[in-house]
Amino acid sequence: MRPLLLIILVCTTGFATPGPATPRPATVVAPLDVPDTMEEQVKACVVCHGPENKVGRDGYYPRIAGKPQGYLFNQLRNFRDGKRYYRPMALLLTNVSDQYLLDMAAYFSTLKQPFPSPERTASSPDEIRLALKLVNQGDPARKIPACVECHGKELMGTVPFIPGLLGLPRVYMIAQLGAWQSGGVLRGQTTHCMSEIAKQLTTHETNALAAWLAAQPVPENTGPAAALSVEMVRRCGSIMQQGEGEAVIPKTAAPSGQRQARGAYLAQVGNCIGCHTAQGGRPYAGGRPLSTPFGTFISPNITPDKTTGIGHWNEQDFWKALHDGKSRDGRPLYPAFPYTEYTKITREDSDAIFAHLKALVPVAQNNSPSKIDFPYNFQPLLSLWRAVYFKPGVYQPESAKSKEWNRGAYLVQGLGHCNACHAERNPLGATTGDDALGGGQIMGSNWFAPSLTARMEAGSADWPIEEIAQLLTTGISPRATMSGPMADVVRHGLQYLTREDGRAMAVYLKSLPESAPRAQPGSPPLTEQVQQWFQRGAKIYEKHCQDCHGASGQGAPGIYPPLAGNRGVTMTPPINAIRSVLNGGYPPSTMNNPRPYGMPPFAQALRDDEVALVLSYIRNAWGNRASLVTKAQVDRSREGIH
Repeated sequence: MRPLLLIILVCTTGFATPGPATPRPATVVAPLDVPDTMEEQVKACVVCHGPENKVGRDGYYPRIAGKPQGYLFNQLRNFRDGKRYYRPMALLLTNVSDQYLLDMAAYFSTLKQPFPSPERTASSPDEIRLALKLVNQGDPARKIPACVECHGKELMGTVPFIPGLLGLPRVYMIAQLGAWQSGGVLRGQTTHCMSEIAKQLTTHETNALAAWLAAQPVPENTGPAAALSVEMVRRCGSIMQQGEGEAVIPKTAAPSGQRQARGAYLAQVGNCIGCHTAQGGRPYAGGRPLSTPFGTFISPNITPDKTTGIGHWNEQDFWKALHDGKSRDGRPLYPAFPYTEYTKITREDSDAIFAHLKALVPVAQNNSPSKIDFPYNFQPLLSLWRAVYFKPGVYQPESAKSKEWNRGAYLVQGLGHCNACHAERNPLGATTGDDALGGGQIMGSNWFAPSLTARMEAGSADWPIEEIAQLLTTGISPRATMSGPMADVVRHGLQYLTREDGRAMAVYLKSLPESAPRAQPGSPPLTEQVQQWFQRGAKIYEKHCQDCHGASGQGAPGIYPPLAGNRGVTMTPPINAIRSVLNGGYPPSTMNNPRPYGMPPFAQALRDDEVALVLSYIRNAWGNRASLVTKAQVDRSREGIH
């Protein structure tokens, strides 16, 4: 149940007009006026797939304008859920809801963009005849249908799920057919009509077909065909919108009572689903890996399946796991499961959560065992670790504090287990308690969870309570935008907080004593070399960033984060800023912010040295002061993107 917590905070208290090299004093600049349109909200897609009236910047970024809505939605969801593998797309869409994906697909399906000119190919007469046979007749002996049967007489696709085949680069079609042949397009799906068809094609047939299709002109004023034959619908049932979609709280097997309903709420805001659901997997069925310096832990199935889940557990077993960190058979659990925080949960809440889990529909799913490295897999060492670093105990209210404050403390310290990420860990993976919520590197991750007590990181002592609560429950506020792993926590958990609980957490977080700022390298001396770097970074910023974040870094609060005065940008280490540039992404889709504005990924568009230059410039423009970003830091942060 351990979420990864991260807040990238954006201060909007002062902006400056940047010079090419020497920063100037901060002056107030009006935020950008951003239109509330789908065209603006999907600008993150343009970097790769091309702006209006253009195709993608190379053959491996396919045209998406005008494709059927159902097809686009299925592909977007498959990328998000890891069923179709392309890591940059998964990172971009990871916190986007199904409804927002449908809205995006509907928008792109209506675009009428010019097609590129046909490619010049050197196909022989025999290759052309072979391609025409496959297009118009197929090969019934090998159960290969004609292309026109599914993709329409004009080969422009079929509403609502089949894409067109014309206007696409030859190399792209060869790559896609090759992926279907090897099973690399959709993962975890045993049958799919395109996979079956592609495996029957020889390399010669694939090349001939792709070359012929790429050489054909696109008919004018022609869109997808209106229908697909019943026979092909039955054969290609997997093209339909199938599966459960995004991981949502599944329906229970029986009507819920008051305790069960309370347990559902607690499990939701505690983000149990975040760790106990694999990417694109069945909710609560486990299988999600957590990489750490001590090995890779696989989250268990906590549905009530009696063979692979917790079907044989009782309330006492579950309480023992949360409170004492021990499994049903008495074995000590590894603190990858954050019982060090869950021990503060009351018995009443533990029983309520268990009642909810027991009422879920059982899912029979065997997950791979965790792979724990030697010597950490030696149980006596774990017992010694627990003796030193773990002290069980339910949260005890502070009598001098208000009921609201104590409720917030209980949620932050216990159910929300914020300290599991927002605290530095020692070489043995323990948080000592000396620096609670003081920030630290997230274990096994290229993200840094900022301090919730330091003003220069994510401390909120000077924030209005309403804005803190807004950030926690929507992922955005006038001062900040959730990004990285914290966006996942908001989308799957915190957005469901009641108004009272959201405010209680805000009251507690605002009250935290301010800690001393972390030691940070100063801004570099303005040597001639550094000024040249800033000038180069300014040019990259003007080309790739200025349109959304403004010439003075003023941005549009709540839409495009301001960069002037941005604590997430100037924070040490610069890991989060680097990952934000490389990954891009959307803030979480939430009930009160269903269609957030996104940032495009630049991992493919910018080299390591270019990312370092533009971030070094941003971290020292408009009144910002911070150390330079190096090419080596960017290179290390690319891990897990490809």
